[in-house]
Amino acid sequence: MALTSVNDPKTLRNRLIGITKKILTYILLILLTLFMLGPFLWLVSTALKSGGENIFQYPPKLIPEQLTFTNFVKVMDTFPFWRYLFNSVVVTVFTVFFNVLFCSLAAYPLARMNFKGKNVIFILILSTMMIPFQLLMIPIYIMSLNLGLSNTYAGMILPHITTAFGVFLMRQAFTVIPKELDESARMDGANSFQIWLRILMPLVKPSIITLVIFTFISAWGDFLWPLIIVSDQEMFTLPLGLNMLSGTFTSDWRLIAAGAIISMAPIIIFFLILQRHFISGVMRGAVKG
Repeated sequence: MALTSVNDPKTLRNRLIGITKKILTYILLILLTLFMLGPFLWLVSTALKSGGENIFQYPPKLIPEQLTFTNFVKVMDTFPFWRYLFNSVVVTVFTVFFNVLFCSLAAYPLARMNFKGKNVIFILILSTMMIPFQLLMIPIYIMSLNLGLSNTYAGMILPHITTAFGVFLMRQAFTVIPKELDESARMDGANSFQIWLRILMPLVKPSIITLVIFTFISAWGDFLWPLIIVSDQEMFTLPLGLNMLSGTFTSDWRLIAAGAIISMAPIIIFFLILQRHFISGVMRGAVKG
């Protein structure tokens, strides 16, 4: 009887339909992956090609005829690369640190304390996500000039040290932790700051890493705000330096591609190191409001 059920035409048809759906799904995912990776692969190929190869030939040729790394060396020698890299590292590290600190501090009372207007405050914070940063640039720029923050690290860091997304993410992470832990800690004599630092923060490490990744990518690739607040070339970050590179070597796309890869490399490496914590951090608190 079991053999009959296996060889049943209806069962075989359903199984065939299921296999076909899986194959079509994988084909679609592979095509989407190639579509997303296509520009990046072309960028890598262009950076590794020698000066005698045509980078705009059709159909595109991704494998270089003569592999070379001289484009990367030339980019570093063309403009003060290490100075721009240092500026980017300083701005990004402090932006990430202050984001984690202030967003988690703001999220703690919204998630663990009871007071009037808590939900209203949280909704107001979330509503600021609908306001583009470009609309706030003029008043922030005027405030920065009045405070003497032009051409300083503080001028590039302070406008981004807290985000509504970060507060939302940390608040959701704190919400799913049982409040009995807070009560037990208070019985042992811990205050609110100690509960936040020693109990809650270690338990929401995946969410912290998620916030770190998002903030790192945003701060490292930020171009518009440093372009406005910085005029001294000694304070340029890597994106601003690459903009100068594209203006200097408009016809040599090999150098532009090499500079773009150098700028993207820290983001890719940083994400690969922390990727195992990323999904759990994003999903934490997703089922609880």
